[in-house]
Amino acid sequence: MVEFFKQKAANSKDDILSGLTVALALVPEAVAFAFVAGVDPLVGLYAAFMIGLITSVFGGRPGMISGATGALAVVMVSLVSEGNQMGLDMVEPIQNMGLNYLFATVILAGVFQFLAGVFKFGKFVRLIPHPVMMGFVNGLAIVIFMSQLGMFPQLINWDAISFADNAIHINRESFWLADQALYTMIGLVALTMSIMYFLPKITTKIPAALMAILTVSAIVIFGGLDVSTVGSFIRDGGGAGLKGGLPTFQSQLFQLVPLNLETIKFILPYAAIIAAIGLIESLMTLNLLDEITESRGNGNRECMAQGAANIVTGFFGGMGGCAMIGQSLINVKSGGRGRLSGIIAALTLLAFILFASPLIEQVPIAALVGVMFMVVIGTFAWATFGIINKIPRADAFVIVLVTGLTVIFDLAIAVLAGVIVSALVFAWQDAKRIRARKSFREDGTKVYEIWGPLFFGSITTFNSKFDVHSDPQNVEIDFIESRVADHSGIEAISNLVDKYENAGKSIKLKHLSADCIKLLQRADARFDNVIIRDIDDPRYYVVTDNVKIE
Repeated sequence: MVEFFKQKAANSKDDILSGLTVALALVPEAVAFAFVAGVDPLVGLYAAFMIGLITSVFGGRPGMISGATGALAVVMVSLVSEGNQMGLDMVEPIQNMGLNYLFATVILAGVFQFLAGVFKFGKFVRLIPHPVMMGFVNGLAIVIFMSQLGMFPQLINWDAISFADNAIHINRESFWLADQALYTMIGLVALTMSIMYFLPKITTKIPAALMAILTVSAIVIFGGLDVSTVGSFIRDGGGAGLKGGLPTFQSQLFQLVPLNLETIKFILPYAAIIAAIGLIESLMTLNLLDEITESRGNGNRECMAQGAANIVTGFFGGMGGCAMIGQSLINVKSGGRGRLSGIIAALTLLAFILFASPLIEQVPIAALVGVMFMVVIGTFAWATFGIINKIPRADAFVIVLVTGLTVIFDLAIAVLAGVIVSALVFAWQDAKRIRARKSFREDGTKVYEIWGPLFFGSITTFNSKFDVHSDPQNVEIDFIESRVADHSGIEAISNLVDKYENAGKSIKLKHLSADCIKLLQRADARFDNVIIRDIDDPRYYVVTDNVKIE
């Protein structure tokens, strides 16, 4: 019993320290994504707090961190812009109407996500192939890396480049903008990364990321270094600061957003996209953390928690969100494996907003960039380079495809494309595996023994195995080594029987599963006289009728 409480105390300490680290890393991310979406920074921070708290308590994966994300912010840009214009076009023009449309869209997206959990759609994440997962983490690592590059002072003065007389002219004196600020930034980032790399080799009792942030912050504050901080980052983006109150219920939402067909037509596509991207990113992150922690989360529970969180954040003035892979990895690798870590991160973020905004605004951006760079190194699947020449070319292509599409477009498009390509490759390869071994009985009956799966991709090859006109009067088809996988296979069998009967020949079907027999009989009662039932008939379901994924 004593050992149990000691372990609980140790885990709680890790969760608390890890939660503090994550809270610091959440601030610039939430602010940046709010700027991307075109809304006030507090809208992003409120979303990070509310979504993070609700999913930490009720979600399907302890240790996973959720909040405002870039993948959703990109979708919200045009939503807010179009919504603002619709507000100005009203009979009584309303300023910043896009924000109210955003809240309504987030609520509707949350409803979709909650229903996805109720109807257990989260289980389908298991159908995502491993090459898609590798491409996903590689692409996401590249995206995180590229997003951090914008935090560095500008290196090149593009105004020094001009075009005249069909030639490019460069003013070499003003071309390079490298100054002390850039070198200081690079040095602080390198120091942060060094602390995170070497500290765990000395002790694991203190989260390396938190120690790195505190150390670099102390150097900047007490050394009086003139570097970019969280506060300057917010002000440069047009925000007033982190200071704010508790999230408030958006009661004006029901008066300002008209509940009519035009509103539904406007927000419905955005809500569906936000819901889909949010669920895909959350479930992919859940899958990744399952592998890292060697435990198993609940995808359907996570869908419901994400949906409930977005509904709440929409009503209380947040921009919506989903799981954040970067912060989730920081949390897990800092020792945060329980729900307490996410709860602490969310509550600490709220405390920053309410009480500690002047202190948090002094944290240098360089420290947070260094933490994210270490996340990039830990996220990227470096094993890709070692196996790319050893795996099937189709799998290698899927890895590269998903990586590229994640960088160029977004996660949802990349994953869907990867799954589709993988499925088509699998179907094509399986379609070539069907075989028919032919033999004759003493009474002259020709027997076809079918080997391999019979489904939509293999029916052409299946049909080519039979010679209706040259076959003898009696034919038997044995499916003992085959499996009818879908309705296309059932239809192919039915059509084949028709061909033999139209040619005036007798055909018998043997070793079909009970489900196949039922479907064939449902199509035509004459199959009672065609099918031979046996005690060793296989038992499986045709996927179009009864298959279940538990």
